[in-house]
Order: sequence, then C-alpha cells, then structure tokens
Amino acid sequence: MSGSCCAPPSFDGTSTAYKRVLWVVITINATMFGVELMAGLASHSMALRADALDFLGDSVTYALSLYVIGRSQRLRASAALFKGVSLALMGTWVLAMTLYRVLYLGTPDETIMGGVGALAFVANVVSALLLLRFRNGDANVRSVWLCSRNDAIGNIIVIIAAGAVFWTGTGWPDVFVAAIMAGLFLWSAAQIIRQSLSEMRAIAAIVP
Repeated sequence: MSGSCCAPPSFDGTSTAYKRVLWVVITINATMFGVELMAGLASHSMALRADALDFLGDSVTYALSLYVIGRSQRLRASAALFKGVSLALMGTWVLAMTLYRVLYLGTPDETIMGGVGALAFVANVVSALLLLRFRNGDANVRSVWLCSRNDAIGNIIVIIAAGAVFWTGTGWPDVFVAAIMAGLFLWSAAQIIRQSLSEMRAIAAIVP
C-alpha cells in the first residue's frame, strides 16, 4: 500500500532474499511464455495466447522491478507507473483480439487448453507463494505481487473454460475467458497506476 508523505512504505525490495525470488519468478515466467505461446497457436486458443502475453509482460516488468530496487523512490514509482500503463495496454489488446474472435469464431483444442492451463496455474501458484511474504511495500513491490496473484486466478478460469469448450463444443467459453482476463489486466493496471501516482504526489510534496 502507498505511504503518506511522512511515512514512506517500509519495504522497497532491498533484500537479497527478495532479489533471489524475483530471479526465480522471472525464469518461471519467461519459460511459460514460450510454452503457452506455442500451445496457444497449436490449439487456436485466444485465452492461452492472452495468458502467454501476460507471462511475457510479467517477465519484462519483473526484470524492471529488479533493476530499480535500491534506487530513488521517484524512480521506483515511475517504474511502477510504466508497468501499470503497459498492463493497461496489454488488457486493451487482449480485449480487442477477443472482439475479433467473436466475429471469427473457431473451436479451440480443449485438451491442450486444459493441460497447459493447469501447468501455467502451477507455475503461477509457485510464483505467488514465493512472493507472498513480500506482498506489502511500495508500488514497485506490490505490482509484482498483484500480477502473480491475478495470473493464478486467470489460470483457474482458463482450466474451467477448457472444460466448458469440451462440454459445449463451441469456442465461446474461450472468448469469454479471454475477456475476463482482459478485465483482470485493466483492474490490476488501475491499482498499480493509482498507487504509483499517489507515491509520486507524496514525493513531490516533500521535494520541491
């Protein structure tokens, strides 16, 4: 959570343990990006492709989070703002592609969807558990936790969608899930942007 102008957040990421965890999480996300991208293309699943894009975005933004650790609070808040805006753009792109799928709808392979969705869920749960004790802090630290938590939620929805695709024999559950994931991206982006702007205003109030 953001701090007041007199009491900045107590944790800014300057911890060897936190940096080690970030490296592990970055590796997990980069690996899963490649796995889900290939699976999304093979299965024609928009939900898997959206999740693959999320893994890529997380890899880049987590690396940015690692880079700004120990630097000025202004820079950390600016990095968080950048991540929030990037996440909002990602959500907008996924939403646009989802609308495209509504017009050109195919039925994805539910077996690949479910299997890879389960693998992605495990990867994100591991990441979220590793980051759990670091979930509170400045906007830069909190943005990492929010992304991992929401990713795990998104994977559960993908798995459910795979079952729904099998049950209904249509691609609509896949489209519906992609739209939900776009909403999660935009919701998380709003939280990150709001906190980073709050921290930047607090810094401006202290430093002319």
